[in-house]
Amino acid sequence: MKKRIDSMKKICVFCGSRPGNKESYIENAKNLGKEIVKNDCSLVYGGARIGLMGEIANSVLNEGGKVTGIITEYLNPIEGHTGLTELKIVPDMHERKFMMYSISDAFVIMPGGFGTMDEFFETLTWSQLNFHTKPIGILDVDGYYTTLNLLFEKMISDGFVAEKFRNLYFFENEPKALMEKILTKI
Repeated sequence: MKKRIDSMKKICVFCGSRPGNKESYIENAKNLGKEIVKNDCSLVYGGARIGLMGEIANSVLNEGGKVTGIITEYLNPIEGHTGLTELKIVPDMHERKFMMYSISDAFVIMPGGFGTMDEFFETLTWSQLNFHTKPIGILDVDGYYTTLNLLFEKMISDGFVAEKFRNLYFFENEPKALMEKILTKI
């Protein structure tokens, strides 16, 4: 992989292409965007103008930050964001996830659906397999990921995941604390 010339840390955020049904999801996306810029980082995300994805991208842009979107050829005409710093269009979801992973220094998981979980679990699995050591933070807005945390604990206690892998991810319930922890791990 090519080394980046700029020193700005790139935070990849996986989140919903829908806004969810709580205002707190949108507010946390906006606040995370502000924290990314405040900490001299840039955003890498899935390139959509809709849902939480659009909210965080617009928040970073409104604060004067840089946003790299990575979207598939299929999704771009349907939901692609046209006002980003950079938009990369790739053939398929596998290429999209790999490119997001390759150019990012850390990952944040916000509320989302199946796609968010797919991106999160692939990134987590790659970390477990030692393909990377990039931090993975889970923004647990209003307890959205409480049951996921319980599932992880069950996986560990029942012997399907080694105890040592508990350190591959962390949960925080507000953007500022999450970014502070991410930055100590990069």
